[in-house]
Amino acid sequence: MSDKSNVAPSSGIARLSFNEKFRLQTWLMGIIAFAVVLFLLVQARFILIALAIAIILFSLTSDAINSISRLRIGQFRIANWLASIVAVILIASGLLTLAGLVISQINTVLTTTLSYTDDAQRAVAQMFSWMGEDVEQSVLQTVRTIEVSGYLRSAAGQAGTILSQVVLIILFVGFLFLERVWFGTKLETLMGDKAQARRVSAIIGSIIRRVNRYLLVKALISSATGVAVFLLLSVFDIQFAVAMGLLTFVLNFIPSVGSIIATLIVTLVAYIQTPEPQTAVLIFVLTGMIQFILGNVIDPMLMGKTLRLSAFGIIISLAFWGAVWGVPGMFLAVPFMVAVMIVCSHIPAARPVAILLSREGLPEEEFPLMQDPHTPLPEGNADRSYGHAVGAE
Repeated sequence: MSDKSNVAPSSGIARLSFNEKFRLQTWLMGIIAFAVVLFLLVQARFILIALAIAIILFSLTSDAINSISRLRIGQFRIANWLASIVAVILIASGLLTLAGLVISQINTVLTTTLSYTDDAQRAVAQMFSWMGEDVEQSVLQTVRTIEVSGYLRSAAGQAGTILSQVVLIILFVGFLFLERVWFGTKLETLMGDKAQARRVSAIIGSIIRRVNRYLLVKALISSATGVAVFLLLSVFDIQFAVAMGLLTFVLNFIPSVGSIIATLIVTLVAYIQTPEPQTAVLIFVLTGMIQFILGNVIDPMLMGKTLRLSAFGIIISLAFWGAVWGVPGMFLAVPFMVAVMIVCSHIPAARPVAILLSREGLPEEEFPLMQDPHTPLPEGNADRSYGHAVGAE
């Protein structure tokens, strides 16, 4: 009896059910797969960032090309290939112009920043003067230990990679336009079912519509904010007004924290250059008002219910993609989050993730996407989503 009592518990522990083993193996394989994907995301970040930006630019211009290709001038019709070539040329020209502007402003700032190094260090230390002279001197000594020249060299090196990144983006955009004609056929062949292919195309179309609206509204608001900051600094005769306006435009694409960082940088630049602290405080207040009115009043009015994303989810997405891809990852965090939320909303096992990422717990409201995959979609909605997603004529 004693032998049986000793063997039974150990054999019971050793005998795991098949479901428990399968569940354990699934979790282990999932962890390994996530680690591998994360490793590849970090190692191939240069190419993947360029590819992600190229896909976004392609989706932004695909609808416009479809509309242009349907126009008729008398008896003549603009060919789809001609509209695609013009779009690639315009995208390449815009990206090269923007890259040249950014590089020139970075070089201007870097070449003149060294002359402001001592003033900047003293200005930072003076912020703590109200705590006593000892604290101010301690802060000044700490700030002077920072190797400003090393950071400037690193920034100059990062600026040098902008042009190569832009060239890679242009190449990706060109190849995407070459493939757009055959995307619908490939999707149907891959799915093996027209109804399922149209459903997948509708999901892609939903992602594209939301991301496009988000980017267009963000570009409009960021442009207005950058111009307003430029005009404000120009009125106070602050150097680097163009650079600060461009920096504000770029940082405003980072949700939540981008506008705060831009406001602090603009205030610090003004504080270093102005002899009176009251002027820097006034610039800080006016810049904050501009950011608040455009970012918290106008932006939600234009955006409407396009995204319906959880604010906490946005912060988590910013932290994750910022850790993986740095600053470019923070710019792409919201589009990626939109894609993940919409895709997970159509996968029953992953729908809880979509609910957590959504603001009201309603990740998807578009009727055609919620139908059974084997039920043909209504012709109007299906064709519209399909054309939007693949850029077909």
